[in-house]
Amino acid sequence: MTTVYDVPPTKLIEKLAEKLKEMNIEEPSWTAFVKTGAHKERQPDNDDWWYIRCASVLRKIYTNGPVGVEKLRSAYGGKKNRGHKPEKFVKGSGNVVRTALQALEKLELVKRTREGRAITAKGQSLLNNTAKEVKDEIIGEIPALSKY
Repeated sequence: MTTVYDVPPTKLIEKLAEKLKEMNIEEPSWTAFVKTGAHKERQPDNDDWWYIRCASVLRKIYTNGPVGVEKLRSAYGGKKNRGHKPEKFVKGSGNVVRTALQALEKLELVKRTREGRAITAKGQSLLNNTAKEVKDEIIGEIPALSKY
């Protein structure tokens, strides 16, 4: 059986973002104007960045087990340019992560536990089925990637 670990993450996240868009995951009205963290200078260029972020969060919950908002903020953080001072790591936007988790909870792909957010059976099934589709596409396109 094909799992998330058997395919490249970028291809999986792209395909999963398309599926989340078809499932009508709730996109907030502020996504066109917001930055994704204090380390960014501008908002994302991609219009579908919200669906990609939700897919990425879902994959991170699957691979890292129960995780909280702070751990996900650290994962989506980066170096802040502070002018002449040395660059410093800052966490990503908490509101973006929290809202993405709440949207995934409404679709019942993620559930809240004492340790943090955990993947549900429905979410795990969605990820594994998407991974199988991605694997079938990859083997057809690039035979060298059959190791995945």
